[in-house]
Amino acid sequence: MKRAIWVSIAAIIAVTVLVIAGARALLIDDTPQAGEEVVDKQTVAERPDCPEGGLGGVELACLGGGVSGAQQDVVVANVWAWWCEPCRAELPVVEQFAAEHPEYTVVGVHADRDGARGAALLDDIGVDLPSFADESGTFAGTLGLPPVVPVTVVFKGGEQVAVFAKEFTSADELADAVAGAL
Repeated sequence: MKRAIWVSIAAIIAVTVLVIAGARALLIDDTPQAGEEVVDKQTVAERPDCPEGGLGGVELACLGGGVSGAQQDVVVANVWAWWCEPCRAELPVVEQFAAEHPEYTVVGVHADRDGARGAALLDDIGVDLPSFADESGTFAGTLGLPPVVPVTVVFKGGEQVAVFAKEFTSADELADAVAGAL
């Protein structure tokens, strides 16, 4: 009788896994649309180009864009993920800060394997901020960043000078933090 119970439990688990996998396959539409490129079987919407040179000594791919142009002496990098609600709220603030401070290079770093969802989030909220893709956590790991998002990192002359593990709610608040770090 015990063997029958274990076989039943194993069967229930196997069926549950198959149902979840099937539902996921039905819900995710990974068919490329016009203007999208396919990267590692993910459809990533076209995005703005990222500046050359990586960040903090870490080379990263550009999320849905190419690479062009040099970085300023000061780089402000906002680490975010598509599933992060505070990131969703903060990204427009970071974009506004970038528009108000052309003396800085301001970029995002999408900290998740699913680049397609990252690009889709930026499109959904209307943010046109160049973002790098950090699919393996190399950027955060190399720089010793806290394991939370959002995180904003300030570089000067290629050297990390500040890390802010918090959500900025206004461009002025972010500007004050960056100015204080420099």
